[in-house]
Amino acid sequence: LQPNVDTRQKQLAAWCSLALSYCRHQKLYTLDVMEAQESPVFNNKKIELRGKLSMEAIQVVFEELRKKGNLEWLDKNKSRCLVMWRRPEEWGKLIYQWVSKNGMVNSVFTLYELSNGDDTEGEEFHGLEEWMLLRSLQALQTDGKAEIITMDDGKGVKFF
Repeated sequence: LQPNVDTRQKQLAAWCSLALSYCRHQKLYTLDVMEAQESPVFNNKKIELRGKLSMEAIQVVFEELRKKGNLEWLDKNKSRCLVMWRRPEEWGKLIYQWVSKNGMVNSVFTLYELSNGDDTEGEEFHGLEEWMLLRSLQALQTDGKAEIITMDDGKGVKFF
């Protein structure tokens, strides 16, 4: 990381953007910090010397992502984290657009149907992990567009 404050801010912004793009491309929602050091984002194997970002620098990048609302730590040791390359409100908007576009307002879905069902195949939110799906639906619930309900086989959602 650069010592100059202005240069360092630009560098951190670039690292954050790169890390989020990589997670988005790989559809990663959780990261292990030790494993991250070996990922192509922080380890350029083509550069033999100094091709790997230090653990301390990775922690600085992750802390910057946390400040921006794109990362949450899963443990006090800051060894595992949730990565939100798209915020819950953004996922909720995409889901609701799909529901509206397909004339499914006033319909009920299981969480599985939404994230893994045949109808959502090819949608950006297909395969979304349950924790992020729930947060997205909670955002829609806050906006009055959905209600999370308990069903016999787990949770579901009704759209308005």
